[in-house]
Amino acid sequence: MFKNPYPGKFIVFEGIDGSGKSTQAGLLFHYLKERKKRVHSTSEPTQYLIGGLIKSWLAKDWQSTPDCLQLLFAADRAYHLDKEIIPLLKKGVTVVCDRYSLSTLAYGALELDLDWLITLNQNFIAPDVTFLLNTPPKICLERMQKERFFLNLFEEEKKLKKIWQNYQRLTKKYKNIYTINGEKSIEEVSKEIKKILKIKN
Repeated sequence: MFKNPYPGKFIVFEGIDGSGKSTQAGLLFHYLKERKKRVHSTSEPTQYLIGGLIKSWLAKDWQSTPDCLQLLFAADRAYHLDKEIIPLLKKGVTVVCDRYSLSTLAYGALELDLDWLITLNQNFIAPDVTFLLNTPPKICLERMQKERFFLNLFEEEKKLKKIWQNYQRLTKKYKNIYTINGEKSIEEVSKEIKKILKIKN
């Protein structure tokens, strides 16, 4: 991946499902918007056509091979960048994204070669900052079971533990990743994120 050459900042939230990343991404977006900052919120898989295919795959509506799924993720990301993220970064807008390429590597490496996944994503822009929420898989599953009627393909405790191990490996490979304790209160996590970004009240 290459460094962001544009004036806008690209901020990504990562973590296993139920870690609190979506909540924190939303809080940061609203915090910046309330302070009249130019900011945009987005997520992956996207709401576009390929993102819909991925969500349908994860919900087990249809099945193919793991490499087919990861190729779809890469295609969805390429379109997401071209259609939405990069045009905004060029205009100086801060983009806050819930999941990005680190998810592909951490989740995809359950079944596929990590080097192949890295190559698949090597031509994409790198985030300026990635917040990785560290929340134990057991707690994540408890949260999801309270909020959802159905769990998707990857939402099993054994798989989540392996995915977290993959995330930990990746923090040693990539820069600007900040691991945050996701067991803290929502307010404490949000405060730590703002501190890292040097945002003052």
